[in-house]
Amino acid sequence: MRVPIVDGEIPPGQRMNIDAIARRLGVSQTPVREALQRLEADDLLVYAPGRGYRTTPVLDLAGLRSVFEFRLLVEPWAARAAATDRLSNPGAGLDAELRTFAEVAGGENVRQELLGHDTRFHAMILAATGNEVVQSAYASSHCHLHVFRLSAVDVNGERTIEEHRRILDAIRECDPEAAEAAMVEHIRSSYGRSAQVFHTPRPDLRVDAAGGVHASRILG
Repeated sequence: MRVPIVDGEIPPGQRMNIDAIARRLGVSQTPVREALQRLEADDLLVYAPGRGYRTTPVLDLAGLRSVFEFRLLVEPWAARAAATDRLSNPGAGLDAELRTFAEVAGGENVRQELLGHDTRFHAMILAATGNEVVQSAYASSHCHLHVFRLSAVDVNGERTIEEHRRILDAIRECDPEAAEAAMVEHIRSSYGRSAQVFHTPRPDLRVDAAGGVHASRILG
């Protein structure tokens, strides 16, 4: 399903007129309000009393770095954990998800397909850890939605398929070290691709390859 806010068809700061949307779609205001509330929960809209809904700003470079620092703290650990427990190994599900996306990669709606695939692929790895607190914190960040609001560099999904395949292979083979390393590489590579939209030197992520935070990087 296409999301015009993610695609940039509805710009940041745009006021959402509920009555106008309802008339355009030929529906009552009730389903429109429900849809806007869901988008607010995804942090794509913000509501102000007396002013209604407006689309939220897109990430700036500092915000993008913060998103990927959070991911670098959480996801390498999740990949390692997913590759450790053979009973809950998500390899089969990850493989099916990757195969499904590979069939549509390069198609007309690849940007939306890539958003859905990327979200599901990483969520499956988080779910395999069995840690509901981590899953909830990750889901509430809506990181994929906000990154995809920036201009996509991996326009046909080929790089993502390659990197996801390396993560999948390591998890399916129950190789925790390789799974963690593949996830670190993927997140850093994705950050680099996303940051290109700013056409300025990107700051390093303030997290090391093992997921540790360096105080000197934060304070300095």
